[in-house]
Amino acid sequence: MIVDVHTHVSSFRKPVSEEEATYVNWRPNHPVRVPVSWEEHYDAMSDVDKAIVFSIAHGKDTPNDFIAEYARLHPEKIIGFMSVDPNQEDAVDEIDRAYNDLGLKGIKLGPAYQNFHPFSDKACAVYRKAQDLGLPIIFHMGTTPGRWDPLEYTHPRLLEKVAIAFPDLKIVIAHMGHPWFEDTIVLIRKQPNVYADISALFYRPWQFYNALVLCNEYDQMHKLLFGSDYPVTTPRETIDNLRRINKFTEGTNLPKVPEEKIEEIINRDSLRLLGIT
Repeated sequence: MIVDVHTHVSSFRKPVSEEEATYVNWRPNHPVRVPVSWEEHYDAMSDVDKAIVFSIAHGKDTPNDFIAEYARLHPEKIIGFMSVDPNQEDAVDEIDRAYNDLGLKGIKLGPAYQNFHPFSDKACAVYRKAQDLGLPIIFHMGTTPGRWDPLEYTHPRLLEKVAIAFPDLKIVIAHMGHPWFEDTIVLIRKQPNVYADISALFYRPWQFYNALVLCNEYDQMHKLLFGSDYPVTTPRETIDNLRRINKFTEGTNLPKVPEEKIEEIINRDSLRLLGIT
């Protein structure tokens, strides 16, 4: 079973017109068209069996209702995650609502995008509720393209205290915490409840190759989850480029990423690992 643990969607059901669309430079030499509609998202997920989908909350503005509505349209494939802003006083109440009333299965947080320290008291209240309800959390850690997104909140090492304080909370570090791959690999090795996804990495192929080689040398490939970061990339692109990652080794003595480990990433049952039913 192929599970894409990292995809985004907007509140638009149908594709917007070219006049309404924006092209953003989230990917080198490949402008990304946004906003992405439910229809476009579902079509792009044809190469996977299940897809986790979310957006990001800012202040009191949450995506939870439209994410739940989209997931209800395609229960055979689409798994909705909520997002809350830990800085908001009602964040824990919103988790209760999104879980009990909307049926959402996990949480997406972005400390840089939402301007919170990952081990702040307010953030820990969110983690405590998530742990109580059995909800995994996907964290955007690592760099962002935004000038005003504080890097001080994005280093994957900041999640070590979270993992220790909340040992039953399943944590996913998005994008392997790029560019701090080494720290992410050490963290997923040390903490049994922490995983990393490989979304939006293949288009920096040399960096991605080295990250996978190092992860294999630490024997932590089993902690990597498949993800695309759609619409930045598609699942099909991600699968194809994963399978081409050893192109750097041709005619050299560079180590190969074992092909069977690559296939295990692609076909990993991430829902089981994250406790999602």
